[in-house]
Amino acid sequence: MVVLAASIISKTGKVLVSRQFVDMTRIRIEGLLAAFPKLVGTGKQHTYVETENVRYVYQPVETLYLLLVTNKQSNILEDLETLRLLSKLVPEYAYSLDEEGICKTAFELIFAFDEVISLGHKENVTVAQVKQYCEMESHEEKLHKMVLQSKINETKDVMKRKASEIDKSKIEKGRVDKGGFMSLQSMGSGRIESSFSDMSISDGGSGGFGSSSGFGLSTDIESFSSKSKGRPPSSATAPPKGLGMQLGKSQKTNQFLESLKAEGEVILEDVQPKAGQSRSAALPLTDPITLTVEEKLNVMLKRDGGVSNFDLQGTLLLQILNQDDGHIQVQIETGGNPGILFKTHPNMNKELFSNENILGLKDPNRPFPTGQTGDAAGVGLLKWRMQSTDESIVPLTINCWPSVSGNDTYVSIEYEASSMFDLRSVVISVPLPALRDAPNVRQIDGEWRYDSRNSILEWSILLIDHSNRSGSMEFVVPAADSSVFFPISVQFSATNTFSDLKVLNIIPLKGGAPPKYAQRTQLITENYQVV
Repeated sequence: MVVLAASIISKTGKVLVSRQFVDMTRIRIEGLLAAFPKLVGTGKQHTYVETENVRYVYQPVETLYLLLVTNKQSNILEDLETLRLLSKLVPEYAYSLDEEGICKTAFELIFAFDEVISLGHKENVTVAQVKQYCEMESHEEKLHKMVLQSKINETKDVMKRKASEIDKSKIEKGRVDKGGFMSLQSMGSGRIESSFSDMSISDGGSGGFGSSSGFGLSTDIESFSSKSKGRPPSSATAPPKGLGMQLGKSQKTNQFLESLKAEGEVILEDVQPKAGQSRSAALPLTDPITLTVEEKLNVMLKRDGGVSNFDLQGTLLLQILNQDDGHIQVQIETGGNPGILFKTHPNMNKELFSNENILGLKDPNRPFPTGQTGDAAGVGLLKWRMQSTDESIVPLTINCWPSVSGNDTYVSIEYEASSMFDLRSVVISVPLPALRDAPNVRQIDGEWRYDSRNSILEWSILLIDHSNRSGSMEFVVPAADSSVFFPISVQFSATNTFSDLKVLNIIPLKGGAPPKYAQRTQLITENYQVV
């Protein structure tokens, strides 16, 4: 048995990771891998394809192929055993079984492949042994990291002491510069010294004097804290006189703008985000439990009609804010689409889901992860996939008819939307030949925009529902070949999905009333083209 190369490629033939175990030129391995998608069949889990010189032994892994290229004299049983071991290793190192996850962990996968295959021959190892060999723990490295971390901590302590000394010196200088502030400081100095470490000063430290005098003790102390942490000083750190001048300046500016508006001028004001607005945008979800149903479409339509590729991938994500709500189970209902294959997370109880449509952990005493410290989207509970070549299930079809007449090309484009979905924020992007001026749009259902930098005409429809299931656009450009107007890219979203998955109930495992929850559902396009 001689394994020439172990590779991971996409179903379109894009090479993500490839490790050669014998002397081989780059042109030869690229040629072998480029020829594989044309030879592969469908509907098999463990298959092989033979050519005149080599044998391809492969296994589908989600949207990818795990592939071994061997010579024809190799033992196919040993090849399949090697392939099975590699298929167990890939999920151990890849964050996700897609192009992004494989590319991020390419070197880790190559190291693992090297432990399994040596000079084209399989080593007698297990998954646990490969992981142990690849960890390569070093006592010297740990010692170096500990020394480095101690230096960092020591530097931080020195920085905090220096910042505290600088802030105290500024407070002392403020006492001398402002007599009124000195009297206020003498009234609340004990509170300042006792609470300076955490910079939390209550309004009571200034007595009845602080709020009416305009000095704002709490504001000044907050500004000192922000300086000590290395942040740029804000407007609140300016002296009280500066605050008064800024207020007066803003009033004059507003009066000037108002006078311009009275004369009929259109004023575009730059609205600066307020601190309260920025904090509200960063706040976590208000619902104790949020379940998100998301489906992504990868569709490739033929320009002459028909579907070249239809791939739907969906996920159900769970996000819990409070740790007390972590011991739950989720009861769901699916639309019964026979073309959709569901797959639960490895930590989920598969029998419970298959029998009762309830998603719960294998260990009921273990809570679900909570908070937003990890993935902002939540924890994946369930995923599903649907592939088809049936054009009737496609949400949106595009027909493009370019025709040359004299020195001009007349292009007519029409869309037809399925009655199953109401599509939102639809954008149809048509590539154009290089133009000096924008194309002459003669008729359109919706709005259009010309991107001169990328030479793309964007056709936008805000909403496609029962009132406009079909629409058209016609424009004229100088004479060009019909292939210039392809591929056409489409983007849209919808609030209903192919799976029609719904959350029926949240079951608390520790008793009590079911917690409140919210469900979010969306269908989006990841790659939707007419080629």
